[in-house]
Amino acid sequence: MIIKIVAIILGILIIGLAVYALHAKKLTVAILGAGAVSLLASVMYLLLAAPDVAMTEAAIGSGLSTIIFFYVLNKIRKQNG
Repeated sequence: MIIKIVAIILGILIIGLAVYALHAKKLTVAILGAGAVSLLASVMYLLLAAPDVAMTEAAIGSGLSTIIFFYVLNKIRKQNG
């Protein structure tokens, strides 16, 4: 029962953060919001008893993708002056 409640709360948080990331005015906030969505999704995968998927989502989806987005954003800002 408690796992269902936590899963519902996580689902609502994921949807809320995704909408927040879509409507963010600053790109850095949007990137952080997308990273947070991935991190919460990995917790959801843990609740669904898929630890291998959760580890992959945390490493690639939340970690590496966020770093790559910030790297590209930094490159674009340097290029534009």
